[in-house]
Amino acid sequence: MKRTSISQIFNDSPIDQELLVKGWVRSVRQSKTFAFVVLNDGSSQDSLQIIVDHNIEGGDQVGQILMGSCVAIKGKIMASQGKGQSVEMHAQSLEIYGNVNESYPLQKKATSLEFLREQAHLRPRTNLFGAIFRLRHHLAQATHEFFTKEGFYYLNSPIITAVDAEGAGEMFQVTTMDLQNLPKDKKGEVIFEKDYYGKAASLCVTGQLEAECFAMGMGKVYTFGPTFRSENSNTPRHLSEFWMIEPEVAFADLEENADLATRYIKYLIQYALEKGEKEMAAIMQWRKWQKEPAGHMESLKHVMDSPFEKITYTQAIEILKESGKKFEFRPEWGAELQTEHERYLTDEHYKGPVIVTDYPMECKAFYMKQNDDGKTVRAMDVLVPGVGELIGGSQREDNLDKMVARMDQLGMQKEPLWWYMDLRKYGSCPHSGFGLGFERAVMYITGMKNIRDVIPFPRTPRNCDF
Repeated sequence: MKRTSISQIFNDSPIDQELLVKGWVRSVRQSKTFAFVVLNDGSSQDSLQIIVDHNIEGGDQVGQILMGSCVAIKGKIMASQGKGQSVEMHAQSLEIYGNVNESYPLQKKATSLEFLREQAHLRPRTNLFGAIFRLRHHLAQATHEFFTKEGFYYLNSPIITAVDAEGAGEMFQVTTMDLQNLPKDKKGEVIFEKDYYGKAASLCVTGQLEAECFAMGMGKVYTFGPTFRSENSNTPRHLSEFWMIEPEVAFADLEENADLATRYIKYLIQYALEKGEKEMAAIMQWRKWQKEPAGHMESLKHVMDSPFEKITYTQAIEILKESGKKFEFRPEWGAELQTEHERYLTDEHYKGPVIVTDYPMECKAFYMKQNDDGKTVRAMDVLVPGVGELIGGSQREDNLDKMVARMDQLGMQKEPLWWYMDLRKYGSCPHSGFGLGFERAVMYITGMKNIRDVIPFPRTPRNCDF
């Protein structure tokens, strides 16, 4: 008999049909003559309750079933008399595929998120993490659907690069050379010409520059792939390996860029609430058990239904200074906005999402379009309540002379970026784009507080397990 998924059973409610299910035991309650088994196969947030009598085929194994056991059960689907479920199964045969013992880490008692990070290979079997990672899938699908509907083409940008696009120097080096016997010149410097690529290579920190190339020929493109940062940040908001979504649009100015970002965020929220309704409900139930602040769903719906306020960085600094609020970091023109500043703007001042534009040039990267005032650039940050910055982007500098002058000012090497400067030399045009860390988006929509809990196997300083 072919296996039927538990999701299909709950969708179709095939009463009185004999079906075969396979999965992992979420809980088991034994009595002298039968057992109540709750089974989940990963296909759904729902689990199926199965009544297993000791007299059925394979019933002599019922006593061996523990939480975490992997089993196959054939039985008849019946209307359930219990609360919270529409159907249940009355077992006719049982086969145990994989036993467990009392050392199985995921017991019924409350388990901390910290402990589950150490069991990242098993945590998808929990109710919470099944919900989080199914929702992550929905948000990935929403991303592809949104940009496809908007007329974008999906681009796979390179993972290995010779360019530090952000200029921060926080990159993982890639080499095939023997680290115990590196070739060096008389000055003691590594001879990268002898390496695989003939030059120093690293894992990418962004696919933006390559996306700009394709936007210059295909109009609208987006990347969605892994990126890497080697900064030594051990915080709940940082990973060394994460996924980025980066659209680039030819002929778009900053206002059009901001409108695109707004539509994208609203689309993600709507998709999560519709396609991931059960997953969101499970996560909200967990938040309730953890006594997390209420109102997360209402906040999401408010952002989905609200216009995004638009202010300049200069206006933001004025609002912060006039607030009378004591911040850890004093708001001063020329300094980056901190999370506490962003949260004040969204949570207290506007009580909704905010887009801040026109940041000081010194705070931003070389590729951002310079304003006529000579002090600011056409950059934007999209801020949402409870989080602060969710999206960062800009209109790109399309004037070669201005870009070269800015690179000289920063002391940047131009040779590795010859192809990027060519875009300004051959048929340049106004264009814009932004970047969204996918894990930040999953954190925002689920309400999870630690980024390590929204990626399957987190990579952080001194942590590369699994």
